[in-house]
Amino acid sequence: MSIEKALRSRAGSKCELCGGAERLSVYEVPPVEMAGVDSSVLLCEICLSQINDPDLVDVHHWRCLNDSMWSVVPAVQIMAWRMLTRLSGEGWPQGLLEMMYLDEETLALARATGEGNSELQAAKHTDSNGVELLDGDTVTLIKDLNVKGGGFTAKRGTAVRNISLVQGNSDHIEGKVSGQQIVLLTKYVKKSS
Repeated sequence: MSIEKALRSRAGSKCELCGGAERLSVYEVPPVEMAGVDSSVLLCEICLSQINDPDLVDVHHWRCLNDSMWSVVPAVQIMAWRMLTRLSGEGWPQGLLEMMYLDEETLALARATGEGNSELQAAKHTDSNGVELLDGDTVTLIKDLNVKGGGFTAKRGTAVRNISLVQGNSDHIEGKVSGQQIVLLTKYVKKSS
């Protein structure tokens, strides 16, 4: 059985990303180590042209990824993740990316082409001295901070243990101060050693 016949059977003769049924063709998901059904997807002409030429991308066409991102086929998951990552600046794709689950091996393959790398570098959380912060770190406040809605002031020198990074905003972290979970600006904390 040819790759195209196998893909048509797997996909029900529809585009595996948008569900379109016209002008379907085989797309080998890069990096292609060995051509085959497992490393290929069946795509319509619209999806294929927009994947190959970012200037042709119609953001609204890709709302179909809301459905296809749940595919059990790793090659389809990889392409959905890459397109959502490419479009994440539009707002709605970021929410889908946060819901999407890829196992470690599939995520590594999805990132193999460099998609999303600049986003990871840009989202780095750093303290007031430029030191990178990680989930679970302990930080010290470098300034007295009025806690809005908390009715108290977090004093300079207070240690905040086991912080959480706020995804999508590299200026914010979360931690407990005086028994309350609060959001802190990274420019007001210093990483403890």
